[in-house]
Amino acid sequence: MRNKKMVRVGALLVGLALVGAACGDDDDSTTDEPTTTTAAAADEPTTTVATDEPTTTAGGSGGGTEGALAGLTGTTPLVALSDDFKAKLDAIDPNLNDTYNYAAETYDAIIIIALAAEKAKTDGIEYASEINGITRGGEKCTDFASCKAIIAAGGDPDYDGVSGPLEFAGNGEPLEASYGILQFGDDNRIDDTKTVYKAAKALASADVPQVPVVGTRAGDGVLKIGSILPQTGSLAFLGPPEFAGFNLAVKDINDAGGVLGKPVEGIEGDSGDATTDTANQTVDRQLSQNVDAIIGAASSGVSLTVIDKITAAGVVQFSPANTSKRLSTYDDKGLYFRTAPSDILQGAVLGELIAGDGNATVAIVARNDAYGTGLAEDTTAALEEAGVEVVETKIYDEKAATFDAEVAAVKAAAPDAVLLITFDEGSKILKTMVEQGVGPTDIKVYGCDGNMGNSLGEAFDAGS
Repeated sequence: MRNKKMVRVGALLVGLALVGAACGDDDDSTTDEPTTTTAAAADEPTTTVATDEPTTTAGGSGGGTEGALAGLTGTTPLVALSDDFKAKLDAIDPNLNDTYNYAAETYDAIIIIALAAEKAKTDGIEYASEINGITRGGEKCTDFASCKAIIAAGGDPDYDGVSGPLEFAGNGEPLEASYGILQFGDDNRIDDTKTVYKAAKALASADVPQVPVVGTRAGDGVLKIGSILPQTGSLAFLGPPEFAGFNLAVKDINDAGGVLGKPVEGIEGDSGDATTDTANQTVDRQLSQNVDAIIGAASSGVSLTVIDKITAAGVVQFSPANTSKRLSTYDDKGLYFRTAPSDILQGAVLGELIAGDGNATVAIVARNDAYGTGLAEDTTAALEEAGVEVVETKIYDEKAATFDAEVAAVKAAAPDAVLLITFDEGSKILKTMVEQGVGPTDIKVYGCDGNMGNSLGEAFDAGS
């Protein structure tokens, strides 16, 4: 546990919605050009892009069967990271093992906060009014040092980060995103050679007006950034890359002279998951330490349990991984931001992927939280727009011991394909699907965010 550790860094060393561990293995050798999905309205993708049929291999029944997950295909917010950035992350945490999920989004969140405070000339609540503008409409720059120089010269920076062009709307979320279309191979792991990157834009959100910042919290001249990221719980596999991005950003900012002439302070904290009170405890502790911003949570459901407490304190909450559309219109006093795209975009991408593979009917199995139900709704809308019928939707309790009833209902519906919107419990669902003859080697199965990573294959092989 690192939740009480404060990291103060000068010039030295300082993550469905969420993605499985191997989704971030951004292979720069991928030669596929990004395709573009434009969601002109929340549920109206205007472009349909065909993708290769998922490959399948014979895999017997039961979890742990070699090749049983072959052909499982899905999407996750994902960018092709440069070798240089990955090397820097590895220097922060040598144990990442090519796992970089949401590291870039975490990194960019902190850089944006720092630039906004520099431009506002305060770490008080006023800097929140500068955050959206840091990502749009000014002079292009791609790192903290060059953007800071633009501010020092009296200019207006437009930060394009390592996670993409960003371009925040008035509600503090990106209008553009990059997704990876991933596929499992015969070893029950992501086959990096088949990863395809897809760009997506949400044009309808471009007209969202600036949400006014409400509050009066004063700064003390030292930018202090806390975090509620998963060190424990169902998304703990996302913690290492997210903390690597967190600490690398603090290091790069302080290497460039800090903010307001002083080093930035970073505080690591655990979010746990939605079944615990860990996030609330961490937030209480960090608010007592006078943080100016809190990075996280990774889970939309966890963020929704603490957002009111954080924003009521006049503190910015900035998530690198929340995707629930519920947060797009949440009454956040102008203090909630995210570098991860809304599920409105991912729903459009998933709809195109599934329709493009020639499926006429689909069953959806989704966890009962803001992420699961929201993405199920958006994907359903995109599928129906593309002429695909959703013949069954099962919203399940993620705490359930078994998922036999859900899988039986899917099997009875006899769809062409199944979409899973899950976290780590996805391995149990897939095991049951394989046992009942509706696994990836029997029927096309798609996943997204929380279940699209090697951690899923590892759990499946372990029979858990």
